[in-house]
Amino acid sequence: MFAVIVASSGLLLMIERGILAEMKPLPLHPPNREGAPWRQALSRPGGLSLEAGDPDLQVRQDVRNRTLRAVCGQPGMPRDPWDLPVGQRRTLLRHILVSDRYRFLYCYVPKVACSNWKRVLKVLAGVLDNVDVRLKMDHRNDLVFLADLRPEEIRYRLQHYFKFLFVRDPLERLLSAYRNKFGEIREYQQRYGAEIVRRYRAGAGPSPAGDDVTFPEFLRYLVDEDPEHMNEHWMPVYHLCQPCAVRYDFVGSYERLEADANQVLEWVRAPPHVRFPARQAWYRPASPEGLHYHLCSTPRALLQDVLPKYILDFSLFAYPLPNVTREACHQ
Repeated sequence: MFAVIVASSGLLLMIERGILAEMKPLPLHPPNREGAPWRQALSRPGGLSLEAGDPDLQVRQDVRNRTLRAVCGQPGMPRDPWDLPVGQRRTLLRHILVSDRYRFLYCYVPKVACSNWKRVLKVLAGVLDNVDVRLKMDHRNDLVFLADLRPEEIRYRLQHYFKFLFVRDPLERLLSAYRNKFGEIREYQQRYGAEIVRRYRAGAGPSPAGDDVTFPEFLRYLVDEDPEHMNEHWMPVYHLCQPCAVRYDFVGSYERLEADANQVLEWVRAPPHVRFPARQAWYRPASPEGLHYHLCSTPRALLQDVLPKYILDFSLFAYPLPNVTREACHQ
């Protein structure tokens, strides 16, 4: 049994009880667009199911689609990027990358393999020879963003190009950002970590190093932040990619990253030699087990305050809320 959660009093009750549903994220059905090069691939028997013969996947895919329609169909929800306030539209357009050669738009989400996707775009554009070139990623140069284009150019691409993004369990993504930015990146320790320690640690002193932020301290910081003005590494996906204002043709998941990514490359007719980079052997991503440990070590009231900030990411992309009951945390 599983449930897709829509913001309501019942949803907040689920947060309070820490209900966990066994669900995996799945792609969205694409709109019916005549002449699009990817349309025939998506209309094969079985539709968008990436694992033929698995009816559970198709059911969950349908649930995600219905949830998107229900939430995005509510009065006041944006139907178009120009329905958004200027600041939200600016954020969205700055996060959608453009490939005119292969006619697709990709909304990048930090901590969901976006560096590898940017590497792929550079290979497709002829800037890099192959995806295995080991260079420090330049996240701006040699990339085209929707924000770089004129309004009429933006509208044309939104209407005619294949559009996709990749998502990840919201709390796992936060844990990944926490580990990376506060455990490894001095700039983030100085810019954010020191301020977090000053705000939330008693007796911290006026000049903390910011290199020992705890996960609960990071969550307390998020509770006090406006999601629309968060750093992109922990801004909710809903605010980054606006899935009501932009009708994405495919939503891939981090949990099946390589398979979903290579399927996208096939749909956009990328050259056969261009494959999504395999995960490096040394890389240790934030795991469900590690997340469970951190969440069970976090005050329950703090989790109840954090979850509403990301509730649209949970509901729209069919991720389960964490099970932080005493029974689950003592297993």
